[in-house]
Amino acid sequence: MTTKRIRTVLEMIKFEHSVFALPFALTGALLAARATHQPPHGWPTLRQIAWIVVAMVAARSAAMTVNRIVDLRYDCENPRTRQRALPSGALTVSFAWFFTLVAVALFFLAAWQLNWLALKLAPLALAILFFYSFTKRFTTWSHFFLGFALGISPAAAWIAVTGDFDARMLILCAAVTLWVGGFDVLYACQDIEYDQRAGLFSIPKRFGIGQALRFARGMHAGVVALLAWLAASFGLPWPAWLGIAVVAALLAYEHSLVKADDLSRLDAAFFTVNGYISLLFLFFWGAAAAFWRV
Repeated sequence: MTTKRIRTVLEMIKFEHSVFALPFALTGALLAARATHQPPHGWPTLRQIAWIVVAMVAARSAAMTVNRIVDLRYDCENPRTRQRALPSGALTVSFAWFFTLVAVALFFLAAWQLNWLALKLAPLALAILFFYSFTKRFTTWSHFFLGFALGISPAAAWIAVTGDFDARMLILCAAVTLWVGGFDVLYACQDIEYDQRAGLFSIPKRFGIGQALRFARGMHAGVVALLAWLAASFGLPWPAWLGIAVVAALLAYEHSLVKADDLSRLDAAFFTVNGYISLLFLFFWGAAAAFWRV
């Protein structure tokens, strides 16, 4: 595969967006190891971290490719997406299906290398990821399905480390669901006119851009509340709380960039700010895990 083709594939799956969910998954792995003391010295092993990363990237790559295949008709019609790999002909649909199968196989390999419960739940995880691609055809609330598809990652990482589950991880799953769903509402504001023509569903289409921005703000306020609940439930030390304050400040800044009558800075809000949020969250909660005495 040539360098140009590799770049085209990475663009198709938006590889750089892996930074959104992966730090939350790694945080789940850190909390699991520190809370249960199961791995040596109460930290995930390098082997566990490596296979969690492989599983996350493979699952997300498969899901993104299926999304592009399923939405090919809409991507061809939408002026914003016509230059993507499949609509432009840079990649073929048959190649996209082959790439999906390879990614799925790699995901199952990673789950097998982690533990039996991870492997047993792998089909369910893929079903959730693939199902999102169809939701915008029948429900206004597709943003929550996308959020949930990424939101399961911390729980999956906990299972990957411990082979068991802790209900407190549902709090972090809910926080990630609202975070991703909220910025997907913002992103969907760009496509409101096309969604109206194509008969697709979204919060901006149903309620208008102004109300959609208020929905997104409410969802992101919920993120901060849930993170505080999670930190309190685990009894995490001060770096976790500082991290929550940083996340809250960045979310407020993100919303200051987007106005109902001015979406010109939406890309900065979507890509740059959310990337900082996820990475800084991992940094501060990783520090909290290091200071945490359990």
